[in-house]
Amino acid sequence: MLGLDDCLTEVMAIPGAIDALVLDHNSGMAVAAGGSGTDPEYSAAALSETLRVMTDGIAQSSAGGTVRIDDMIVVSDQGYHLFRPLETRFDGPLVIYLHLDLERSNLALARHLLHAISARLDL
Repeated sequence: MLGLDDCLTEVMAIPGAIDALVLDHNSGMAVAAGGSGTDPEYSAAALSETLRVMTDGIAQSSAGGTVRIDDMIVVSDQGYHLFRPLETRFDGPLVIYLHLDLERSNLALARHLLHAISARLDL
């Protein structure tokens, strides 16, 4: 089982990783951060809002009105952005966010490794 610090160490070892955050999806707060030094508190708030808007939009267009996101991938000119919601034992879902370099990363491999790492987390 991994703790958050070990989790981020392994996430940052994924080829092409630039930044990684573990964020509280409800509060928008950064729980842990690793990477190139962007402002984790500002990033966590903005990323939480992005995930919330996407989840709400998808739920609105779904027949049942609810949806569970396993992963979200955004491709931009700045790289790949992966969101991996985590199951936790307490209120407040956590999300791993990973920013990857477009040229130095393999999206399929990164997604596979992120799944494997998150499955070993002790939350």
